[in-house]
Amino acid sequence: MSTVGKAISLLDLFTVDEPELGLSEIARRASFDKATTRRLLVSLTHAGFVEQDAETRHYRLGPGLTRLARIREARFPFLQIALPFVRELAAESAETVHLSEAGNGTLLTIHVEHSARANRINVNVGEFLPLHSTASGVAYLAHMRGPALKAALSGPLQPHTPRTITDPATIMKAIEVTRKRGYSMSDQGYEEGVFGVAAAVLGPDGYAIGTLAVAAPVVRTSKAAANERGKAVSAAARRITEQLNGEVFDALSSRALA
Repeated sequence: MSTVGKAISLLDLFTVDEPELGLSEIARRASFDKATTRRLLVSLTHAGFVEQDAETRHYRLGPGLTRLARIREARFPFLQIALPFVRELAAESAETVHLSEAGNGTLLTIHVEHSARANRINVNVGEFLPLHSTASGVAYLAHMRGPALKAALSGPLQPHTPRTITDPATIMKAIEVTRKRGYSMSDQGYEEGVFGVAAAVLGPDGYAIGTLAVAAPVVRTSKAAANERGKAVSAAARRITEQLNGEVFDALSSRALA
């Protein structure tokens, strides 16, 4: 791994649940010696990508990342455009709604509107979603380029629950259903007790650039409720697509299925 790759890998260690980490813990999780870890952190600090608390000496993500994120959002305002639709869907469904952005074959959660109900599904911003076992992931796979889809299903697929589908052929059937229906469903494929529906947000070329999903407890998800949420999330994702691209896209176009 290059020096740049090592430095970037340290940034991925910080999460919403653990926003601050000490040097020893960072070194342990990264499997680097402390001297190497300290050197990388110093470089990241100089760039503003991490900062160190003066009292605890723990490290956290720095404002330099926020600056870069704002520059990117100004050029490609995915979150800005999607946010009103995400909030509208959350209000209408009364369930947790989350937006994810695609990049380099991964799906990253960038915004969450949690349900106000006591029994709700919690999703973390900054969470990477496995493609084969989540509604968001299957919706994304349904609108990926052929080679990328093949690569995503070629490696070992990890089971997260007893209901996780790990057979590529079965996943392909779910993808075909998703393409025809306009939204995907996941019945406890990633987490027990959670039922998700999702739809892809498409770029100007007809391929997925992100996903929109509703996550709800299984106990509140009848077949009718799942279909109703699916239609709502599909409509919202289509509206986001139209706002981003300035024209109407057919989610079942040949380009999206290529």
